[in-house]
This record gives sequence, structure tokens and C-alpha cells, in this order.
Amino acid sequence: MSAHLPSPTRTEGRAATTLPWWALVLPVLAFAVLLTLIADPAEAGAATGESPAARIVLQIQLLFTR
Repeated sequence: MSAHLPSPTRTEGRAATTLPWWALVLPVLAFAVLLTLIADPAEAGAATGESPAARIVLQIQLLFTR
């Protein structure tokens, strides 16, 4: 017995592709975090003793409280 698979639907000349919300948000968030970490090496967590995660959380809080 072979399983019957539904045929894919096609649109007229265009591909119908939808992405979940996180497929766009996660790469953008990762880029922003990495850019923040390398933006000013003089203020890195190792130089001040503050953890990088705490610094990122502080920057996000400052961003939303403006």
C-alpha cells in the first residue's frame, strides 16, 4: 500500500512561502547582540567586571524606557 500524499498547491507564477515570526526575529536579535558586544571593546564586561549578559539586559531596559 502506498500512502496518498496531497499535491502541493501552486500560485500563478509566485511561490507561496511564509515564515514564522521567529525566523526573522532571531537572526536580527543575534546580530544586534553581537554588534553590541563588539561596538565598544573598551567597555567590555571583562574590563569592568560586569557580565556581558547583565550589560545587554541593561541596554535593553534603557532602550525601552526612553
